[in-house]
Amino acid sequence: MDKSPDAFRTISEAADELDLPQHVLRFWETRFTQIKPLKRGGGRRYYRPDDVQLLKGIRHLLYDQGFTIKGVQRILKEQGARHVVAIGETGSIRPIAPQPHVEPAETADAVEFVEIEAGHTLAAPVDNGEQRGPKATGLSDTQRETLASALESLEQCRVLLDKART
Repeated sequence: MDKSPDAFRTISEAADELDLPQHVLRFWETRFTQIKPLKRGGGRRYYRPDDVQLLKGIRHLLYDQGFTIKGVQRILKEQGARHVVAIGETGSIRPIAPQPHVEPAETADAVEFVEIEAGHTLAAPVDNGEQRGPKATGLSDTQRETLASALESLEQCRVLLDKART
């Protein structure tokens, strides 16, 4: 017999509905303070319909969108549980915050594609003798260093992934 959509769910019913093991739901309770099932005698958990909807959103972000637990925690903190519930219902992620429009530093004809290794290209500004620096690119030296470090880390990850595939 199916339950009403407004009925509370046991942990096994919620886990079945979400296609997750029960221990994952218990673990998520420790990581996401917004998950608060009703607990009865003996610690038996009952999930409200809103709890199940929130769990669906968290599951979608973690498993389908590839977010980390910290990333989902950040979304919950900045956007709230309703936003995550909406993600679970629609399956799509709206932008977290409106992104300010930034004019590109170079025009399309001032960019060329450079081969960095066999089969991989990178868009790079053409060096036409114009002034370069924070004003020309919109980045400070610290931001450039951070991006260069991130690029180096990503390149190292790619090398490791390529080794793992062979």
